[in-house]
Amino acid sequence: MNPIFEAALEIQKACQEAGFRFCFIGGLAVQRWGEPRMTLDVDVTLLTGFGGEAHYVDALLGRFRPRLDDARSFALTHRTLLLLAHNGVPLDVSLGAMPFEERAVDRATAFSVGGGVSLLTCSAEDLVVHKSFAGREKDWMDVQAIATRVGDHLDARLVWEELTPLLELKDDGAATAARLAQILPRP
Repeated sequence: MNPIFEAALEIQKACQEAGFRFCFIGGLAVQRWGEPRMTLDVDVTLLTGFGGEAHYVDALLGRFRPRLDDARSFALTHRTLLLLAHNGVPLDVSLGAMPFEERAVDRATAFSVGGGVSLLTCSAEDLVVHKSFAGREKDWMDVQAIATRVGDHLDARLVWEELTPLLELKDDGAATAARLAQILPRP
């Protein structure tokens, strides 16, 4: 099995066994919805809410090696837990609490990666929101690839509905909106 899929399956099993709500985002979800490309890590949104993050962090630190000496403190301060799967693949676990993140996890569906294995990835629309908000050049290439591959099945209304309030949190929100509108016009 592909090492990225193997690492994702490992953390998926850990989350499922603990009863945690989660979904894969980032490069792994791009494998499903965009132009497959090389990714070196696994990005996960783990719903923790606000205030109870330590429970989730401690549970995962009990099963995975941390990538930082102060991984627990870092996670509780920066809302990102940096771990290693047993095969050495980096795991970036975002501690989700925003309403958008909760809805993205609710909309997540299984992605068959072969061999009877499925991974829970965010929807194409939610991936476009994540990638647009991040706004790095590789993210915009991913957004274009998703729009091309999913085509008319991509729900532009949902993308804009979810992204618009998030753009208010960004200094360059207007520029982000203008760039996305070139790829996915507002409905």
